[in-house]
Amino acid sequence: MTANPTVFTFADSTDLILEIPDSTTANIDSQLFSHPYSRYQAYLNELCLKAVLPWLQEDFSTQTKVWPSTITLASLWELVNGTAVTIDGKRFILVPSENIDHSELRVQQEWVDLPTWAGDYYLAVQVYGEYVKVWGYCTHAQLKHQGKYDPGDRTYSLDITDIVNDMSVLAVARDLCPDEITRNTLAALPTLTPEQAQNLITRLSNPEIINPRLAIPFQLWGALIEHGGWRQSLYERRLGLPEQRSVLEWLQSGVSQVAQTMGWGRLNLQLSAAGAKSAEDRQTGVTLSRRLTIAGQLYELLITPQGEPDAPYWRFELRNAAVGAVIPGGFKLRLLTEDLQSFPNNEDMATNAVEQLYVEVALEAGEGIVWEIEPLPENYDREILKF
Repeated sequence: MTANPTVFTFADSTDLILEIPDSTTANIDSQLFSHPYSRYQAYLNELCLKAVLPWLQEDFSTQTKVWPSTITLASLWELVNGTAVTIDGKRFILVPSENIDHSELRVQQEWVDLPTWAGDYYLAVQVYGEYVKVWGYCTHAQLKHQGKYDPGDRTYSLDITDIVNDMSVLAVARDLCPDEITRNTLAALPTLTPEQAQNLITRLSNPEIINPRLAIPFQLWGALIEHGGWRQSLYERRLGLPEQRSVLEWLQSGVSQVAQTMGWGRLNLQLSAAGAKSAEDRQTGVTLSRRLTIAGQLYELLITPQGEPDAPYWRFELRNAAVGAVIPGGFKLRLLTEDLQSFPNNEDMATNAVEQLYVEVALEAGEGIVWEIEPLPENYDREILKF
């Protein structure tokens, strides 16, 4: 990555200045956001990410990845400013701004106080024309110990005197002090009931609420958006989209566009005549399928309706996508209620290598279910499937 010291006349020799790729400006689709405010927020974050990510991949690790995944970015940028990337198990939060005043770094509270969102390192990025300037960094522990919290806009700010301005120090610090405590321990937020969550989503889905993150108390807001399924639902409702994850709708009319983007599709399985008890059983059955990458291998998560029409139940099944290949010992397939509670017989674990893991569950009309797999699939973000 080449620095260009002529871009900013005020640039210091330690400044890191990166070029924004030419193609980036055309990537923001205005239909993906509910308001010009969130659209511009997304625009800044997109410019920042496209410039900084190649540098991180080149200087730190080729395995640097967006968290939780690139396909979830729109639902984040609709609601908050900032982008998370993971590098060798550490999380970096990119915090873009157009502000040329570098007296402090301001980070929105979600990236600091949500236990599953908090980062290890926070990078201050100024977006300017065709370039970005990464002008400093700090740790989560610094923000919590030395930062000032502003309840008005729910941000933590850290004075420039407490920020490391020479970005070359970051790589050295990670090499020399790999065990440095970068992140404070955070208490979990109180959980919401599905009814509470739906009421909040209904209220905040009004696109006239330009900044929903400030419209309700942080404890409620944080508990809502920390749940990937509820955050995605709020985002889709703010765009005026109908329910995107109705399994019955997928079976009858096809998988929604949003769900296809997440990797869902339909498989038509023709039951063999020999195995069918009657002509009615020989009709083509439909199974829903999602491809997953886990520990470098491809797997398939399958959802199949079972039982009689008046007493249906659902089979969730995990298989290795390669013919004849197995699931290693230690893998788990788990189902949870919409508010992430366990229930009897909700998990299957491979004690040894097995051909499949499966959980069968009977659900009420309109009930939501969340699936989990251990080890975590790449780009995993919780989703709520409606039945």
